[in-house]
Amino acid sequence: MSGEQAPGVFVTGASGSVGAAVVAGLRERGEHAVAAVRDAESAARLPTGVEARMFEFANDPGAMRAALEGCDRLFLMRPPPIEDVEQYLFPLIDAAMVSGVRQIAFLSLQGVQHNKGVPHYRVEKYLERVGAPFTFLRPNFFMQNLSTTYRRGIRDHDEIFLPAGRAFTAFIDAHDIGAVAAAVLTSPGHLGRKYTLNGEQSLTYRNVARILTEVLGRPIRYARPSEDEYLARLADEGWPQDYIDVQRMIYRVVRLNISALPNRAVRKLTGRPATTFRQFAERERAVWER
Repeated sequence: MSGEQAPGVFVTGASGSVGAAVVAGLRERGEHAVAAVRDAESAARLPTGVEARMFEFANDPGAMRAALEGCDRLFLMRPPPIEDVEQYLFPLIDAAMVSGVRQIAFLSLQGVQHNKGVPHYRVEKYLERVGAPFTFLRPNFFMQNLSTTYRRGIRDHDEIFLPAGRAFTAFIDAHDIGAVAAAVLTSPGHLGRKYTLNGEQSLTYRNVARILTEVLGRPIRYARPSEDEYLARLADEGWPQDYIDVQRMIYRVVRLNISALPNRAVRKLTGRPATTFRQFAERERAVWER
């Protein structure tokens, strides 16, 4: 009927780095993005014209169906605090199936098919088991890890303190992941596909430190600690054991160079090249400045 709004895309995690980029990508493509937010403050930060919808993952079928009202596609990501995906994410997937959602783009992680211990593995398997119209996005390490999780070490101590050894990583910008998600949610041919998303460069952390040195104009050092030294520092800083265990697993994978291979998936899916680490560092340099 004339005047009715076209079905939208429900974007979970819309106030985060990837979710915000998904929303931006959808707007660029003239799509109606419905941003799932937890509070009014997050809603106020959304770009003008983006619909905000208060949302919490919950084992509440009615609430999950209501959240999806007017949306025929879903961008699904797991909030880091949620380990019990059966309790909190599966009900939204079930609601999407009941509501006739025609595509679910799930933000997974690289190598998930070989790592049964991570929650993303269980989400992927559930989407396959229920016959969901899925698209899996499996990104490499986010460049944003260095501007958020590891920011303080760089800003305050001029140091990257991570047990990656001499391994290479094909880092990816969260903005590029969002652009890919928007692309696959708005064009045909992506149902049932599983995309590994890497940057187009492969860098060691020594390379990363050199680029940060040049961009920031002060020496940044890659400390290259042992695994035991790194985990001991995390314990001293008061991180919980489950976080420490995940960090141990992550950097063992890194040292095996499993995350080393670049690809052109971003270029293929969006039509533009992946962001280089130097471009990212120049864009985000203020977060490391003192």
